[in-house]
Amino acid sequence: MTKTAAAATEDKADKDDVNPKVDAPSNAEKDPDTWTTGDEPMTGAQGSYLQTLCEETGTEFDPKLSKAEASKQIDALQGQSKRLKTA
Repeated sequence: MTKTAAAATEDKADKDDVNPKVDAPSNAEKDPDTWTTGDEPMTGAQGSYLQTLCEETGTEFDPKLSKAEASKQIDALQGQSKRLKTA
């Protein structure tokens, strides 16, 4: 192997050490107030989970929340859910 080929192989090995799927920063850590899509309507998954949490905690469900508002309410209600406190 030539010196250039060896250097290229070594450079490639260094790049392979980083796995973007494993080492990527978590989106769950971002503040909902800074989300670029935070003003859009909540997703179906958010709505379904939020409705379950509202039923468990006796809180009124608002189907018109934005993604950011739903995320904040989910965080708050998770702390009140008896099911999640025992999990």
